[in-house]
Order: sequence, then C-alpha cells, then structure tokens
Amino acid sequence: MNTYYILTYKTKPNFNTIKKPYQAEHLRIMQEHYKKNTLIMAGAVLNPSDGGMLIFKGDDPSVAENFANNDPYVTNGIIEKWFVRAWQVVIGS
Repeated sequence: MNTYYILTYKTKPNFNTIKKPYQAEHLRIMQEHYKKNTLIMAGAVLNPSDGGMLIFKGDDPSVAENFANNDPYVTNGIIEKWFVRAWQVVIGS
C-alpha cells in the first residue's frame, strides 16, 4: 500500500546564500525521485523562507528518510533539522 510521507526541512539562517554550492545536486536528486514517481511535490516555505517540504509516496517512511540522508543540503549541514511524518490524504489523489 502506498502512503504519503512529508519530509520537512528547517534550514539554517542565510540558507538562500549557503545552499548555492549544493543546489544543482539537490535539484538533480529531486528530479530522479520525481521521475520514479516517489517524489510527488517539493518546495520552499515562504514568509519566512526558513524551510521546505517534500511529499513522497511509498510503502514506508524510508522513501523520504533515504532521500534526506543522501541530500547534499543535509549531508553538508545546511539543514538544521528534518523529520518525516505520514500523511493521510482525505481529498485528492
């Protein structure tokens, strides 16, 4: 059974500046997951711009956890914290 999982990032201050060396690789990895239909949506939160949310689909939370553990934003320490929560969709696909 496929369930949705939300990966939430809390970024370090000055994220928009310090992410630049890692942004291309981060986007490449997101595209890979999107093409495999495991990443459904992703984006930054605004006002304030201090995090991001990525919605994954899979059999268990490891689909999102594995992404985070291999994301250059995480491995290079520009994400302050991250967590994954299961998401029960009520309306929509």
